[in-house]
This record gives sequence, C-alpha cells and structure tokens, in this order.
Amino acid sequence: MRIGLTGGIGSGKSTVSAFWVEAGATVIDTDAIARQLSAAGGAAMPAIAAEFGPELVAADGSLDRARMRELAFADASAKRRLEAILHPLIGAETQAQAAAAPGDLIVFDVPLLVESGRWRARVDRVLLVDCSEATQIRRVMERSAWSREAVEAVLHQQASRERRRACADAVIANEQASLAQLREQVLTLARLWRKEQSRGL
Repeated sequence: MRIGLTGGIGSGKSTVSAFWVEAGATVIDTDAIARQLSAAGGAAMPAIAAEFGPELVAADGSLDRARMRELAFADASAKRRLEAILHPLIGAETQAQAAAAPGDLIVFDVPLLVESGRWRARVDRVLLVDCSEATQIRRVMERSAWSREAVEAVLHQQASRERRRACADAVIANEQASLAQLREQVLTLARLWRKEQSRGL
C-alpha cells in the first residue's frame, strides 16, 4: 500500500512519520531527498548554480537556503525555476527508493502533496496531519527562530487547511495531542489500512 503523508509547515508531520516507521512502513521523505540534492556535491547543484548564479551557492557549495527563500518570496518565477530543476530529480530518486522498499507499506512524506496535483493518483491513501495556523506559526517560530512574517509567508504559499482536508482519506489532529496519542492514531490506522488492503478495499 502506498500512503501519501502531508501537512503544512509546523503540523508535526515528521513526528507522525517516525511512528509510521515503528508501524513497519518504509518512509520516503521527499524533503530529505531535496536537501540531499541541493547539499554540497548534490546532483542538483550544477544546474542550480548555472540557473541562479554563484550568489545562491553557500560557501560550502550547498544551496544558500535563506537567500533562495528570500528570492522565491520576492520573485515567484524563481520558485518555479528551482522546482523545474529539483522535481524531476526528486521524482527519480523517490521511484528508486520505492522500488527498493521492503514490506507492505510505503509512506511518501510529501509536504506539497496537495499543491503538486500529481501525487493523488500515485498513492492509495492520503493522510493529513492537521492543526490550526496559529499553532503552526508558534511551533515554527519556536523551533526555527523565524519571524512571524516569514512563517506567514510560507503558509500563504501552501494549500489551505480546507483544501488539504478535502483531499485526505484520513486526518490526524495534532493540535494538543500527546506523543502517545499520536502514536496510537498511527498504529491504529496502520492496522486498519493493512486489513483493508488484505480484503482488496
């Protein structure tokens, strides 16, 4: 079974993802793949340097993420140009990891699953990790020391809660849930979906 896991920034998706590993799933993290591709020596860096110039390359040879974020907010075409480089490479690596995955469950951790428009057809189920925007903003400011304006700018580029909910087969509420409650939700869902899969549902 192929599960698409999604949620907005600060929703707690990474925590939920770890519980899927405990449930026996192989988790393929598209954000982690993107970071590897744009790290020093990453496969995307020559094309990124050619497209955006040396000022977007950090001293260690990786993508200067802070500068790219500023550029993307100021110029929407910059984000599209970066995605045109990264997305085919992410897609190829995702497919390679999925082909090599053991077990009966693959979880694709895709922050922009809803926005992409392509992923719904690639997975059997979509699982959304959901919380209020106020909670998202607070969490990201606490963990990343971003300003409120920076977090809100990212939120405005992402799909709304309503749009995500409309695409989801199941929703994990992560507003005030404890780690034990999140874990139980994931393990229960894994049992349910495995049972459905065995029945051909």
